[in-house]
Amino acid sequence: MKKIFIINGGQKFGHSGGRFNETITDATVDFFSSLQEFEVKTTNINDDYDPKEEVEKYVWADVVIYHTPIWWFQVPHGLKKYIDVVFTEGHKKGIYVSDGRKADNPTRNYGTGGMLHGRKYMVTSSWNAPKEAFTLPGEFFMETSVDDGVLFGFHRMNAFTGMEQIAGIHFHDVEKNADIRTALKLYQEHLTQNFLNTAVYEHLFNSNS
Repeated sequence: MKKIFIINGGQKFGHSGGRFNETITDATVDFFSSLQEFEVKTTNINDDYDPKEEVEKYVWADVVIYHTPIWWFQVPHGLKKYIDVVFTEGHKKGIYVSDGRKADNPTRNYGTGGMLHGRKYMVTSSWNAPKEAFTLPGEFFMETSVDDGVLFGFHRMNAFTGMEQIAGIHFHDVEKNADIRTALKLYQEHLTQNFLNTAVYEHLFNSNS
């Protein structure tokens, strides 16, 4: 049985009720819970959590799936706090042991001290910005993708722990022009391709068997 840890980072704050990410999170839980070969654990960053138990979820998981909106070109402060608190608790307890450098060669091997090797992670993000803001010349993000731009640091954070990236999916223009039905259809196809497609599935999980 493959173990999936799902984190809902859709923080409730100000005018945001976190409904879109709650819907996507529920779809993820439903997808994996309906299949016998998967076991699921979840966290909602809006709820109280025990940092030690959260570390144990990371160590337990084969795949960590993050769901997050993007606020002011960063993850919400509630998700950032969760990461700061949980990863700090996980120092030498399963998430990372050091930054990877040795005293005899302090300029090399930074970022190699993670303890989550063999695990994978995936992230979905939701945006007010339309996808064209990332792809068209002269538009705001200067033809820089979500993963190479705003989420670059997020991806390196997970790499620091030793986890490897599974391609994620990004939902655009959800504040003014949300199409939940289409988004859920695309997401279902994305999960099917990455977790049920035979060739992809074997690539993702053979190292963890």
